[in-house]
Amino acid sequence: MPADQPERLALALAIGLLVGIERGWRERDVAEGGRTAGLRTYGLTGLLGGLTGLLSVALGGWVFAGLALPYAAAFIWFKQREQADEHDHSVTAIVAALLVFALGAYATVGDWRVAAGASVVVTGLLAFKDALHGWLRKLTWPELRSALVLLAMSFVVLPLLPDRAYGPYGVVNPHELWLLTIVLAGVSFAAYALVKVFGPSRGLIAASLAGALVSSTAVTLNLARVARQDSGQVRLAAAGALFAGGVMALRMLVVAAVMAPPLLMRLAWPLGVFVVVSAIVGVVAIGRARPSASGEGWPMKSPFEFSLVIKLAVVLGVVMAAARALSAVYGSQGLLPLSALAGLVDVDAVTLAVARMTTNEGLAPAVAAQAALLAALVDSGSKAGIAVAVGGRRFGRLFAVGTGLAAAAAAVAFVATGA
Repeated sequence: MPADQPERLALALAIGLLVGIERGWRERDVAEGGRTAGLRTYGLTGLLGGLTGLLSVALGGWVFAGLALPYAAAFIWFKQREQADEHDHSVTAIVAALLVFALGAYATVGDWRVAAGASVVVTGLLAFKDALHGWLRKLTWPELRSALVLLAMSFVVLPLLPDRAYGPYGVVNPHELWLLTIVLAGVSFAAYALVKVFGPSRGLIAASLAGALVSSTAVTLNLARVARQDSGQVRLAAAGALFAGGVMALRMLVVAAVMAPPLLMRLAWPLGVFVVVSAIVGVVAIGRARPSASGEGWPMKSPFEFSLVIKLAVVLGVVMAAARALSAVYGSQGLLPLSALAGLVDVDAVTLAVARMTTNEGLAPAVAAQAALLAALVDSGSKAGIAVAVGGRRFGRLFAVGTGLAAAAAAVAFVATGA
């Protein structure tokens, strides 16, 4: 950890060398003296920036301007001559050099971790030029529009909504409901992006696993739509939905492990069995799935259908409001029915609640485990209903049988372990 001037100067030099390696490698075939800056120049730039930062602290801010401006002018002049000969109009190298100078200075007078992290980001952006440009060429207007809408939902609308409960029993929280809408839209957008990156087959499974880290219900809904629109992908979609259910169980185990280890001991066997059986049935389904030869005709034509996301968020919000009202009316006696109702929305919330009650309020781990497992069972049943209603009979049957086997095996494990 840089704590004194020599170490901070070494970091400033390292920042320059890191960027210089990338710049030098990219222009490694250029003859000696044929380029404005390479490994040594960028390394010296970082060191010069570090020394300038120290001098500006000791002698005043005028020193920074007195050294930074001549350096910038000289570099721009030499780079302009080089680019004129090569008919190159890019300003990237100039910006990179100025960033190295600035980060070198900040490494000596500011937070060294910020300087080091920023240098890695700068080098990454320079190194992945071809990949970034290739991705940009493939980007369509609907994808860009969807990303902008999602960002506006997250960073413009969400902060404006009040984060407090309204109505009888505090059943409605606008901030919470909008956050849920963002999660659902984000899951759909992530699934679409992963499918485009990895291809229809691998991308669908990757999207299922990644999306299930947020909401296995949203993943199941998306996969049901895929199965409905492309009958050739029914088995692959069913496998993805089963994998998503396994990830849901893993999320519950993580919450229990962090919040209430005694509860984890009760949940480990039944949920572990649920994960294993879901994975096995999913792998069997993949093994019999018809591989997609290409992405032509892939049904996910839009990153997310905003109207569908809004409708699903409203339904979930109504269920959450009902769950809060039930809890307020019946109190702790309503734990199991409340868990069953809340399982329609979010098993993580149930697991977190009973884990806190186990740790802080003395709730018996056996009762807490029953509540969490009941929520998981209801959640699996509700997803089976979604699979049948949205994905059609074939997809629904595959998913319902697979998740039913996993739930039955978990129940047997729960009884056999005396949990």
